Amino acid sequence: MTLTDSKTPKSSNSNVWRWALVALIVVVALAVALVSTLRDKDEEQAGGGPATPAESAVSAADRAAAALADCPNPSGAPVADSPLRGITLNCLSDGRPVDLTAALAGKPALINLWAYWCGPCAEELPLLQRYSEQAGTAITVLTVHSDPSTAKGLSRLTGLGIHLPGVEDPNIKVRKAVGAPAVLPISVLLRADGTVAKVVVRAFHSVEDISDTVAAELGVKA
Repeated sequence: MTLTDSKTPKSSNSNVWRWALVALIVVVALAVALVSTLRDKDEEQAGGGPATPAESAVSAADRAAAALADCPNPSGAPVADSPLRGITLNCLSDGRPVDLTAALAGKPALINLWAYWCGPCAEELPLLQRYSEQAGTAITVLTVHSDPSTAKGLSRLTGLGIHLPGVEDPNIKVRKAVGAPAVLPISVLLRADGTVAKVVVRAFHSVEDISDTVAAELGVKA
């Protein structure tokens, strides 16, 4: 056997091990990608919508274009043991922080949890707009965009012609605080002292539906 012949088996074995290592790396990479995909799907299902990374700050021009009503200001009214105590969210109209319990105290409130990707929410929001106009100052109607994509939320409101006051809740603090399930839309009916009268886990189907539900739970007729 020549010197060249004696080296051939070693070279062949080296190639085999090299290709085996490459194959192992590919398998590991595919496994990591699969686990990541499954994790994303789980997060999407748990949140009731698309798993979206936090957005950068929304411009003042975007907020102004939506022409939303200003968020309510604190009235100084006393608040009982509200589940929303300690929750501060940014107002959609101008980005300023809003202490929910302080801002809503002193008057019954309907806070509506929604998101830009939610179909039933898009059907319900115009009804809430009409109900708010009908009820006047008897009750505060506040929308809570429960998704990190604030710009898309503002765009959705603009397209629907909704001008209700609203806050942005990218970490779904309100839903968690009231113990509501991971679905949308949800409406939380609050008494004047901030305590929860009812969590409505469905979409309203008419202005009359909203009015009757609020009257039954909060005693506010509109």
